[in-house]
Amino acid sequence: MLLLFDFSLPLTDPVLVFSLVLFIILFSPIILKRLRIPSLLGLILAGILVGPNGFNILMLDSSIVLFGTVGLLYIMFLAGLELDMNEFKKSRHRSVIFGLLTFAIPMLVGLPVCYFLLDFDPVASVLISSMFATHTMVAYPIASRFGITKNEAVTISVGGTIVADTLVLLILAVITGTTEGTLNTQFWIRLIISLAIFIAIVFIGFPIIGRWFFKKIEGEKTSQYIFVLAMVFLAGFLAELAGVEPIIGAFMAGLALNRLIPHTSTLMNRIEFVGSALFIPFFLINVGMMVDMTVIFSGQRALVVAGVLTVVAIFSKWLAAWVTQVVFKYSGVQRNLIFGLTSSRVAATLAVILIGYNLGIVNENVLNGTILLILVTCLIATFATESAARKLVILESNKKQELPEMHERILIPLANPATVEERIDYALYISDKASSEPIYPLAVVRDDEEAREKLLESGKMLEKALKHASAAETPVELLTRVDLNVSNGIVRAAKEHLITHIIMGWVERSATDRFFGSILDNLLNGSGQMVSVVRFNQPLNTLRRMVLVVPRNAQLEAGFNRWIKKVKNLSRQSGADMIVYCHGDLNNLLRNLLVEKKPAVSAVFKSLDDLDDILVVSKDLKEDDMLVVVCARRGTISYQSNMDIIPSKVNRHFPGNNIIIIFPEQNSDLNYPRFESEGFEISPIQENLERISKLGRSMRKMFKS
Repeated sequence: MLLLFDFSLPLTDPVLVFSLVLFIILFSPIILKRLRIPSLLGLILAGILVGPNGFNILMLDSSIVLFGTVGLLYIMFLAGLELDMNEFKKSRHRSVIFGLLTFAIPMLVGLPVCYFLLDFDPVASVLISSMFATHTMVAYPIASRFGITKNEAVTISVGGTIVADTLVLLILAVITGTTEGTLNTQFWIRLIISLAIFIAIVFIGFPIIGRWFFKKIEGEKTSQYIFVLAMVFLAGFLAELAGVEPIIGAFMAGLALNRLIPHTSTLMNRIEFVGSALFIPFFLINVGMMVDMTVIFSGQRALVVAGVLTVVAIFSKWLAAWVTQVVFKYSGVQRNLIFGLTSSRVAATLAVILIGYNLGIVNENVLNGTILLILVTCLIATFATESAARKLVILESNKKQELPEMHERILIPLANPATVEERIDYALYISDKASSEPIYPLAVVRDDEEAREKLLESGKMLEKALKHASAAETPVELLTRVDLNVSNGIVRAAKEHLITHIIMGWVERSATDRFFGSILDNLLNGSGQMVSVVRFNQPLNTLRRMVLVVPRNAQLEAGFNRWIKKVKNLSRQSGADMIVYCHGDLNNLLRNLLVEKKPAVSAVFKSLDDLDDILVVSKDLKEDDMLVVVCARRGTISYQSNMDIIPSKVNRHFPGNNIIIIFPEQNSDLNYPRFESEGFEISPIQENLERISKLGRSMRKMFKS
């Protein structure tokens, strides 16, 4: 049977073709890594070798083109998805300016070179110059791998790509319309109306559909991934209908779904994994298979044209990056990063030249020169981006952290299997992405005659937590304790594992709790760690806004910086804008920490002098909003007597909203600070003073009314 198998080149058997491509994806980065060549470049070179212009092992057929197109759209979708929307909003004007620069400068440099030096006619000169202005972010996966996608240099490069490519495609449409005689008023009206409808569908319709879908299909992770993929390609198709390239639709789909897919979520991990493992490598191999190295032997004129086109393409993009550096006062490393990300040309460049060639505007020399330009710019882009990204990571790692804190270890006591996944998700949202510490799910079993059976039941619950966290590639260490009561088990586990943050589920107070204290009461009295009490009625990624209530003197607590950082992480990961209620003395400080210091979040501030008036937030709290209240332990500096009823009060008045009650950490060594001296505790005195103060405030309000 082996003798009867057709091994003639190019290979046509789909199983063998797919197997060969997978081996290329597997081994080419490994081999070239030893030669210090970027893995991304290795896939392009492999595509050249096995393609029709190399050893002709594989055909550039519809299946390769299909996967290559998917990979290109995937890159642009990830670029939109990984953008920090708050930073993007701040730098959107810079993105537009850079887009105009990286479009105009190559056009201005290319026009005289093409017209006077290469002796092309005006229409061909404009078309080739517009090709200089395009770029494809082939090197974006390198920036993503180094974790610098939130740097402003990357942000404006992504935004500038859309601006530049859109302008180029408009020029192409004008040239095509002029050549075919269809450029008229009706053409422009149709284009403007179709683009307006397309933008409205993506930026208004996609978030509404996505939020509804994630609410209804909360636990079906496979369905969520397929839904996201379907929306990406629907956006690409709608972009084509509107008269622009599908890559613009994919990028806009990423922006539209950005707030619904947190960067630390399981879904985001799956999106990145599938793209990095399959679709993006296929695209890079496809790029390599399009390159024809024989163009350098097709005559002196072809070599001159190819050399001039390549030099002008590289120089003009470097010049645009340099002008951007001067205008925005960026560092040299950021300039090199911008140049690396925007110097490679693939899809849009090839589309422009192929259309020009088919219309008879440019000849074979330009087409062959463009193929060589694609190869050289991809090589330079990968080397420049990797070098700049590496230097930028080193520079940023040497900077002092804005909100310094010790190691982070999160403990999640579990009792209800139905709430396991939502509390793991909350831990992923608030955790520091750079932290290598595991999450600690904990099952505490009371030491009684049923302890053995309960241990077996808790094991299944812990396995569920392990499976969910592992899907997001988050390390997990499962803990089980047998103790006389639950609160003691939690406190001891927290001390043994140096826990910094405990996430508790919402439990209604029973009658016995009023006399003996609830699990939460005993936990707060016995530990100094930051404690979050959570109640979630809907997935965190479907939230629209977060209403944060901060008491007076909160900034004086030892754990102030830690909960500020967690709240910022939660806002950024969930995509929820913030409304902050606080005392006037805290307004400037919180504005500085939340809005002005990076990473920044979007927030508006309102006055709330007394927690007794907490129900005033109901005017801002809508169905898809979350309420976050910062409380304090008894005897601490920001404690107020009315804090004891805050949990039951918000639970009763806001039954449909997600609620988080935060009790800040008390001191650095995680031991609860008792304000007592020689056996004399001041808490009762403080409580009585609070009661008198509260009575006075009530009297003033009554007489004022």
